[in-house]
Amino acid sequence: MKKTNLYLDVNAIQTLPPSNINRDDTGSPKTAQYGGSRRARVSSQSWKRAIRNYFLENSEDGNVGVRSYKIPDYIASKIKKIDSSINDEEALKMADEVLKNAGLKTKNFKTTALFFLGDTQAEKLAKAAVDKIEDKNLLKDMLKNDPAVDIALFGRMVADDPSLNEDASCQVAHAISTHSVETEFDFFTAVDDLQEETNAGAGMLGTIEYNSSTLYRYANVAVHEFVRQLSDKEETINALKLFVEAFAKSLPTGKVNTFANTTIPSFIMVTLRADRPVNLVSAFENPVKAYKNEGFVDESVEKLLKEYKKSEKFVEEPLATFCLSLNEFNSIDGIKVEDNFKNLLKDLGEKLGEIIPDELGE
Repeated sequence: MKKTNLYLDVNAIQTLPPSNINRDDTGSPKTAQYGGSRRARVSSQSWKRAIRNYFLENSEDGNVGVRSYKIPDYIASKIKKIDSSINDEEALKMADEVLKNAGLKTKNFKTTALFFLGDTQAEKLAKAAVDKIEDKNLLKDMLKNDPAVDIALFGRMVADDPSLNEDASCQVAHAISTHSVETEFDFFTAVDDLQEETNAGAGMLGTIEYNSSTLYRYANVAVHEFVRQLSDKEETINALKLFVEAFAKSLPTGKVNTFANTTIPSFIMVTLRADRPVNLVSAFENPVKAYKNEGFVDESVEKLLKEYKKSEKFVEEPLATFCLSLNEFNSIDGIKVEDNFKNLLKDLGEKLGEIIPDELGE
């Protein structure tokens, strides 16, 4: 069968009020130089963590990965669910043994590095431990096959045994502001409620760094690889819809209690392509300027759509594009403008069903 490539691009414009959702080792909001000016930045690993957490809370099939040193404990809990007569100590020994037989190194009932394991994989290994299966090749297959959705999307790297690696089908860009930013400082004090009335001083003093930004966010999924990993067309479509939903609705939680910066995207665009993914960040190499107190969103959306159209000089016309906007904007030909997010996901799922060949899921 001729290989059919299919890519899903997700682009979003999202505003953040004063916030510090992703900071560096000094506590400062992360930034980057782009187009000769400083931009606010949110790292891809930070947003991927938020997306994974969204999967954990909203996935219906439950096959989501766990990343931990305590994988033997995780499998031990599955063993006890299968056979409640097994005590904690024995279950942990059985879990440790089955992991070692599968080729994963452990020490003191912990993996030697953080390991990413899917729920279905853990359940199969737990059953194998209870059934006393010792075939190392079979156990290694259990550790490799049927990856969780987030493992298939974001990959898994095992330095001790590259055969357990899982190539990521998803790429996530660092989000950057469409405009220049400057870091600001919030000076705060904390009052001692029980101090004497004659003492007018504060109990402590401090500062928190923050910035405000309108972000351009981007990610893509190699759908042809993703469907190969999951081995099921319907599961792939549902997982892609969940990924787009998680991309739109998740948010890193850094300092969220301090700033309550729980925004949603002002604009989101999902594109299906047959040739290659396209990051449209070049639209903002020349930073957006706020004119007449109109903010950055409308100009950012306009520049993004212009870049989308200009990109067709280099790449093939997309197979389909869907978008949703909180504000009115000048749409362009070939983009279906949705009334709400639910309809966007519905239309995306139907189009994926038309494009993905049935035999890919068999």
